[in-house]
Parts: sequence; structure tokens; C-alpha cells
Amino acid sequence: MISVLYAALLGLLICFLAIQVIKARRREQVKYGDGGNARLMEIRSAHANCTEYSPIFLLLLFGLEYNGGPFWLVHLFGIIFVLGRVAHAWGILWDDFRGRKVGMHATLWPIMALALVNLWYLPWAG
Repeated sequence: MISVLYAALLGLLICFLAIQVIKARRREQVKYGDGGNARLMEIRSAHANCTEYSPIFLLLLFGLEYNGGPFWLVHLFGIIFVLGRVAHAWGILWDDFRGRKVGMHATLWPIMALALVNLWYLPWAG
């Protein structure tokens, strides 16, 4: 299953971002939430954003694979999305707006395209 590769990569990215939240909370001595700390809000946002978009993407990617979409297309969507999530996280963690912008484009376009492609590959007769 090709989609499991991208689930694993996104799982590692989510863990990396969670560790950044933990480190920031320790550094700022915040037990819960963000404690009103602007930098901690940003770091938590990077983690939350990744965890919000990844599940729907992975469901759509799995759907394409399950319904017989070509392997190269599954990889193409997976690569673009993972690189987009990395670019977005980079943009937030290192205050690079361009990374955030590229990351959101490489997140939303694959989700929208996968939704449409899945409608095409959906086994209507069956």
C-alpha cells in the first residue's frame, strides 16, 4: 500500500512538531495550552495545522489507491502533500512566510484534486 508510506512520513512529521511544542513549553515553563506566549502559539499552530489536514488527505489518498488509481498518481499526490506540510511547518517554525504560502498551496490543491479524482475513480457500477 503506497498510501501507508505517506501516512508514516506524516506521522513522523507530526511527532517532530509535537516535540517542538514540548520543548517550547519547557523553555517557557507553560504547563498547558500556550500560556499567552506568542511563540508557543505559533509552534502549536504548526503542529495543529498538520494534524488537521493530514487525516482527510490520507483518506482521499487511500481511496484513490483502493479504487485503482495509477501508482504514479498516488505517489505524486503524496510527495506534493508531504513536501507542502514540511514547507508550511518550516515557514512557521523559522518565520518564513514564503514557506507557509507554498506549504498551504501544496496542501489545499492536492486535497481538492484528490476529492475530484476520487469521484472519477469511484466504482459507480458495482
